Amino acid sequence: MIDAAKRASAERITAVIPFFGYARQDRKDKPRVPITSKLVANLLVAAGANRVLAMDMHSPQIAGFFDIPVDHLTASSVFYDYLQQYRSDKLTVISPDIGGMKLAAAYADMLGCPLGIVAKRRMDAENVEALAIIGDIKDRDIILIDDMTESGGTLNAAAKVLKENGAKSVRAAVSHGVLNEKGYQRLGQGNIDELITTNSTLVDPRSLPIKVLSIAKTFGEAILCIHGNESVSSLFRIKGC
Repeated sequence: MIDAAKRASAERITAVIPFFGYARQDRKDKPRVPITSKLVANLLVAAGANRVLAMDMHSPQIAGFFDIPVDHLTASSVFYDYLQQYRSDKLTVISPDIGGMKLAAAYADMLGCPLGIVAKRRMDAENVEALAIIGDIKDRDIILIDDMTESGGTLNAAAKVLKENGAKSVRAAVSHGVLNEKGYQRLGQGNIDELITTNSTLVDPRSLPIKVLSIAKTFGEAILCIHGNESVSSLFRIKGC
């Protein structure tokens, strides 16, 4: 589509990508593996994109893979209003792994509550073992924060160990709910009381406790700002902070 627009003499092309595929493959964590998110960035630039608009890529450093401007939005603007109903002095935000600490810290500031982390060990592509918890979680309502979930291994393992250690309830706020069959099965186990996600990808609730929030307004505002050559900086800030 970008190539077709370029060959039709488009003056400017902005690639609006709510869910940036291959974002997890952003580093060389073992020998002989590709850095596919860099490859996709190269393909978009080579095709003729002048700008990219995306939301909650796996790591902010992915923006550096592009040689063109990248507007990196956050789902906090759509989560903020919904999460207000759970705001209390018994609320704790937990990151299900070390890599998500910065994102979880931003949500903890947004909701004015303590922050914690679950240390994990990945057994294979779909299975994760939760090892330890840092933070006070006994008799507290927990909100797990992550950028995406597919098989649900990390979130389910974290929720299970949190409840085993006295957590009152566990909800997960995830920007991209790219659920496969394994993910639906794990969500049906009941360790996670509610999965809150966005419609950046098509999500079928299947009578499970899944709440899908729309990101249309956020992207609409960003597209209007870009089209009118206006600043989009206000859309990058974590709402409520």
